[in-house]
Amino acid sequence: MELKWTNKALSDLARLYEFLAAENKQAAAKTVQRLTKSPAILISNPRLGEQLFEFMPREVRRLVLGDYELRYEIQGPVVLACCFQLLQFIKQR
Repeated sequence: MELKWTNKALSDLARLYEFLAAENKQAAAKTVQRLTKSPAILISNPRLGEQLFEFMPREVRRLVLGDYELRYEIQGPVVLACCFQLLQFIKQR
């Protein structure tokens, strides 16, 4: 498997960094580093995350990484990291 990032996921990470860096640049950098490294586990275990059946027939899944959720899609030999969301925001919807 190969892990690829969508422009949306990269944009989400950049916005998250900017938001957190306003208070603490070091914490912002650590958070973004953790969020970019953690999905590497999907290369060897792509079905680790919970499947989101509302996207069927596409295989879209979610992986919880601390306070954040990564949505990703399995497309043959590729794991496509789609977007990051703050879990607290998701629960408020």
